[in-house]
Amino acid sequence: MQGVNLKLLQTFVLVADHASFRRAAEVANRAPSAISMQVRDLEAQVGMRLFVRTAQRISLTPEGQALYDRTH
Repeated sequence: MQGVNLKLLQTFVLVADHASFRRAAEVANRAPSAISMQVRDLEAQVGMRLFVRTAQRISLTPEGQALYDRTH
């Protein structure tokens, strides 16, 4: 995980903790689009999808779960 932007990683954890981009944005007092962009930037940095996004909910991919587990 060398070279991973820690701010992006913090945003990822916030989204994973709340299982919601909207709720993470509320907690962080930021726009949901900013939260989404940061997660996309992190996904680009690590070279993999971290969340499965559907219209109704989000969930961690196996890779996202592994990254989340490493942060705790």
